[in-house]
Amino acid sequence: MNIENMKIISIDDNKTNLLIIESYAKLLSLKIDSFTEPKEALISIESCEYDLVIVDYMMPDIDGLEFIKRFRENNTDTPIIMLTAVGDDMQLQIKALEYGANDFLSKPINAPAFKARIINMLKLRKSQLLLKDKALLLQEEVDKATFRLKESEQEILQMLGKTAEYKDPETNAHTQRVAHYCKLLTKAYGLDEELQDIIYYASPFHDIGKIGIPDRILLKAGKLDDDEYNIMKKHSQIGYEILKGSKSKYLKAGGVIAYNHHEKYDGSGYPNGLKGENIPLFGRITAIADVFDALTSNRPYKKAWNIDEAFNLLLEEKEKHFDPILVDLFIKNKDIVIDIYNKFLQEKN
Repeated sequence: MNIENMKIISIDDNKTNLLIIESYAKLLSLKIDSFTEPKEALISIESCEYDLVIVDYMMPDIDGLEFIKRFRENNTDTPIIMLTAVGDDMQLQIKALEYGANDFLSKPINAPAFKARIINMLKLRKSQLLLKDKALLLQEEVDKATFRLKESEQEILQMLGKTAEYKDPETNAHTQRVAHYCKLLTKAYGLDEELQDIIYYASPFHDIGKIGIPDRILLKAGKLDDDEYNIMKKHSQIGYEILKGSKSKYLKAGGVIAYNHHEKYDGSGYPNGLKGENIPLFGRITAIADVFDALTSNRPYKKAWNIDEAFNLLLEEKEKHFDPILVDLFIKNKDIVIDIYNKFLQEKN
């Protein structure tokens, strides 16, 4: 294993010892920085990465043990060789090992022993770096694969979310607008980015159950009679049944939304007549986004309302149809809502 150009640092208050170590290092084609002051060496280590530390034990102010202790506070990997005088007791070496030393050299320095220890420690360091690089490379590949998988999942979700629109061209881009309105409301409500992401991809499934509703009812231009309306209301249950068994967090959330987005805050909604905060939050959020977009879009049975009329309806239905806190947040972000509306209006045109 090639150790040329690896970088070491040598700390010893004896300049002669430093010169000897420098000469041996140069024979091995190593780069070396030498210090007689341990404090200066510690400062250098903060800005420069070394592959090996060689430190003398007997030094004034800061001895080798204290130096090793301070060095290991921020660096647990770089090998350390401590120089000791012949006759230093075993207790010192044990203490040095406890502080983080990896090997020892006795003074006066023996050239063959020095060379062998230096080579062994630098090979250890190089192996550490190679393993670290491989680990980083592997993690990078895992991250790339995860990103590609998530991208594919999100693409599939967007395509599936348009399923309910397939039979009804008048609702073009409805699911996209609802998704953006829902994400806006979720963010304004203070939920984290993960939940914003989930509702963005889950809310387009709110009407997935309409694929089970006959076209004569789904596309009827006039008002539905009572029997037709009761059949139409079944789309909430159908959507839930389609999505409830999924392991995907997006589809699970889509099932909750499909089931609950027609519940009303005062308890007069369907399918279960839930009231207030008993209605899941994602259902309450999607209810506002869905109704607002339905009002401002052309449908077989009506012309689109203007923006201000739709906002006024939301205000009128506070605490009746809609969660009052969410309505206030939607109105507070009126400019962003209008930007979303105009963006998809332009795309449609």
